[in-house]
Amino acid sequence: MKAAARDPYDTAHGDRSTHVVHYDLDLTYRPVSNRLQGTATLDVVTLEPTRAVVLDLVGLAVAKVTVSGAPQGRYDHDRGRLRIRLAREVAAGTRLTVTVRYGGSPGPTPSPWGPVGWEELEDGVVVASQPTGAPTWFPCNDRPDDKATYRTSLTVDNPYRALAHGVLVDRRTKASATTWVYDETHPTSPYLATVQIGRYDEVVLADEPVPQRALVPTPLVAAARRRLADHGALMAYFCETFGPYPFAGYTVVCTPDELEIPLEAQGVSIFGANNLQATGGEERLVAHELAHQWFGNSVSVSSWQHIWLNEGFACYAEWLWSEASGGPRADAVARGWHARLAASPQDLVLADPGYPRIFDDRIYKRGALTLHAVRTVLGDPVFFDLVRAWTTSFAHLTAGTQDFRDLVAAHAHAAGGQPLALSAGAVLSAWLDEPGLPPYPGHVAAPSRAR
Repeated sequence: MKAAARDPYDTAHGDRSTHVVHYDLDLTYRPVSNRLQGTATLDVVTLEPTRAVVLDLVGLAVAKVTVSGAPQGRYDHDRGRLRIRLAREVAAGTRLTVTVRYGGSPGPTPSPWGPVGWEELEDGVVVASQPTGAPTWFPCNDRPDDKATYRTSLTVDNPYRALAHGVLVDRRTKASATTWVYDETHPTSPYLATVQIGRYDEVVLADEPVPQRALVPTPLVAAARRRLADHGALMAYFCETFGPYPFAGYTVVCTPDELEIPLEAQGVSIFGANNLQATGGEERLVAHELAHQWFGNSVSVSSWQHIWLNEGFACYAEWLWSEASGGPRADAVARGWHARLAASPQDLVLADPGYPRIFDDRIYKRGALTLHAVRTVLGDPVFFDLVRAWTTSFAHLTAGTQDFRDLVAAHAHAAGGQPLALSAGAVLSAWLDEPGLPPYPGHVAAPSRAR
């Protein structure tokens, strides 16, 4: 591997001279006292000659650091950055094992969009790490493009249930606590690593095409069954439309607390009690968060600059499911949002919105309209082939806007030669590179409805 290119959206997190291949997290958490003790063992490879490994860890104290694979020097931990010096410079390609023992009372860290990371519920924990909250609970190379595999062992007091991303491979109860062990073999961005802790019942949503479960507080089980009754059909439709589901299973967590917005993690989505019970169209968010498993979690952005690829696809998935499930046509939904965006300020460039605006709602809706415009130009067969090629070509990798442009150009050229490729490129340039909203892209035919 070569050194990572400089990210124009610098978050002051992450180290571009190293890559973490695997995290092994051994955690013990006491919910009543909010005390976390952890040992993190990281398999690291250097991407360029370096004399230090730099990790992000916020709000927790480091007790001990050891390094194997190179002579170790001193370390210091200040302002959320753990700098582990080596006694001599090591070459690019050097494999290191870094072990960090740490602990304290975890909590969220500030961001331009509010607190993110580890957060106590009234009874339990929710982890919402996007975009820079992962270091609130484990030392990591906190870049969206630094994907690694994980093993997470989490010991919590009974009767709390612990969920982490990946597949549950072991569960051991001893005295008053239970240890839950999860393996995640798919490369995962740090912000998509997660822990959820609560007094949850398990609800089976569907078993095909992959296992789908919900973890829900007992008082909310009935509401969850109603809101998620069609989840099996939703999953089947997305698998048909986007390609095979990219992970081993999917878990919906419904917290007892209200949440401002739902959240996604690797193989997991988290909803608040308010999301289950609301009737103002929030059912669309179930589709939105599931779609992120393809768009954002499997195919991840190489930089936050390209977040429209995550949110535009997830928003467009809402519109597709609306039509497929008997609701308003995707074309009608798109036309309505175009009218609303036309009345909004025309000062956002979708391909480069600026870091402070990566969660601007216009990115979501204009991103979806960009896809609708591409679909209009290419036609449904080519467009949906393109979508499935996107999720296949970049499965478990990272990608950016130029990768999408290149794939559109290739599919357009194969379908209609240079004229169609030029038309598709012009459409993308208008929607991605200019702040002014292009005209509504036009009508598309109805896709087949979900069975």
